[in-house]
Amino acid sequence: MKTFPMFLTMTGRRVVIVGGGEQAAQKCRLMLKTEAQIEVLADGLDVELHSLAKSGRIVWTRAPITPAQFEGAALVFVATGCPGQDACLHMLAKAGGAVVNVVDQPDLCDAITPSIIDRDPVVVAIGTEGTAPVLARQIKTRLEETLEPRLGDLAALAGRLRGFAADRLGPRQRRDLWAWVFNGPVRDQHAQDGDAPVAAAIKAVITSGKVPEKGPAPVALVGAGPGSSDLITLRGVQRLQEADVIFYDRLVDPGVLELARRDAERVYVGKEPGCHTWPQDRINNLVVSAALRGQRVVRLKCGDPGVFARGAEEAEALAEAGLAYEIVPGVTAASGAAAAVGGFLTERGKTDTLVLTTGRKADANERPDWIQHLSARSNVAVYMGVQSAAQITEVLREAGLVDVVQVTAVSNAQRANQKVLECAAPDLVEQIAQAGLASPAILFLRRTDDAHVAARSAPVALRAV
Repeated sequence: MKTFPMFLTMTGRRVVIVGGGEQAAQKCRLMLKTEAQIEVLADGLDVELHSLAKSGRIVWTRAPITPAQFEGAALVFVATGCPGQDACLHMLAKAGGAVVNVVDQPDLCDAITPSIIDRDPVVVAIGTEGTAPVLARQIKTRLEETLEPRLGDLAALAGRLRGFAADRLGPRQRRDLWAWVFNGPVRDQHAQDGDAPVAAAIKAVITSGKVPEKGPAPVALVGAGPGSSDLITLRGVQRLQEADVIFYDRLVDPGVLELARRDAERVYVGKEPGCHTWPQDRINNLVVSAALRGQRVVRLKCGDPGVFARGAEEAEALAEAGLAYEIVPGVTAASGAAAAVGGFLTERGKTDTLVLTTGRKADANERPDWIQHLSARSNVAVYMGVQSAAQITEVLREAGLVDVVQVTAVSNAQRANQKVLECAAPDLVEQIAQAGLASPAILFLRRTDDAHVAARSAPVALRAV
């Protein structure tokens, strides 16, 4: 970010607007929504500004402009409508130590005016750092349609009741209370009926100390998706924003963690291949202990928590401790990898069987059983297959299929360092070594001894996508 978004306290502070025409009037309209003291510096005022000055809502100053007039101002808008004059006035304002916004000249701006959605006290500011104001207005329009007109009134009501809630409810209960207020029927009722009935309902809940149990389970097993942070689901984002503590894996994109509450505790429990610093039992105990302390917990896993992510083991530990949990599915790695190469896991009339399997068994001596499903109309996706490439080739050779199988390997799918390798099965180990292909990776195995499959087979190739 070149600019940092921040809300400034304006109550009782002085804002200076230089100019007496329409541009200055626009800035006046904006600042009149605040509790700032507005001073306009200009030789003359248009009708709108003159009326505001006459009514005492702004102070009109006609004296020659000097740097001293800008000293102590919280913010200065330069808006004469003349670019040359505005540039000169900018220099005077900066000499007075002011934070300056020059209309339509972003290079001269210390502060840029965002597009604003006003549901006072709920205020949404949208900025594009001066690059695309039309886009900012389009985003504003969409959000205006999403946020109900009375939302600010509901926020103000919550503000008036915060002290009452703090006196009677613990931190966890308070978060659950406001989640109940803002996430469902209570908010809908307020949009329809206004403050009175909703205020009575909230007060009754606070007085009783019993928040309706309609919130999420204390523990959520959340799939973060296969790579890029924008592949997590909306429900996954919501659970991150509700969490007190997040236990996350090695492969989770850092951008996903940025979607969480700023004050949420983040605990890394990642496992490196062949490294057991975080054995599964230890992770289970941490998750259970946090939930038993009354914290709202997210166990964040790359991909989908139900696909080769050991989510079932963590769910079993939670159930044994008497803790409720929620599974929030994510985009699994096979889906992300197939999409990354512009392919599909199944295709009508061509691929009607999809097999998700793993290259690593709990028992290292156990032989894989996916070979029985490898037909001309199947797609076998092997998770954690890079380290097992030699075994995969051996199994194919023993089955007499090694010469009729094409492999597509996708490493770091949906990430900036993604690589794609396509080769015949006999060349798999050599090609992986030459390409430096590393985990995490998905291997897709397809037979090519069928006419429509053979037509799609690719020669040996390595490409970044």
